[in-house]
Amino acid sequence: MTANNTSRRSLALLLLRWVPGFVFLTEGLQKLLFPELLGTGRFGKLGFAHPGFWADWTGSFEIGCGLLLLVGLLTRWATVPLLIIMGVAFITTKWPELMEKGFWVFAHDYRTDFAMTLTLVAVLLLGAGGWSLDAKRGRA
Repeated sequence: MTANNTSRRSLALLLLRWVPGFVFLTEGLQKLLFPELLGTGRFGKLGFAHPGFWADWTGSFEIGCGLLLLVGLLTRWATVPLLIIMGVAFITTKWPELMEKGFWVFAHDYRTDFAMTLTLVAVLLLGAGGWSLDAKRGRA
């Protein structure tokens, strides 16, 4: 691979990491900053037992793993909890919507989750790339 191709690949992987990294960081912070709307209150409305625990747990993982993706440290490992969070979100919010409101409403509401999930899978498969702390540690 030429130096130019290596640089472009590194930039592409950096941007690919930054999308879910930034989204999860900000979503996790919002769960803690606005608990009634996006944290404990939302988890309670969804029927979670111990909604305060699960909202804080989820928000903390979103913040931590989002930061790991942004800097490219333990990148592949950081995608796993986020993929689990996306799976739980699908089961608790999107699947019922699909069953109750039909495909087109579901498709509209799931578009961001779908894009985030596939982006996480790509990062899991491809790793952090050359512009990452993983690369500095020899583990990109």
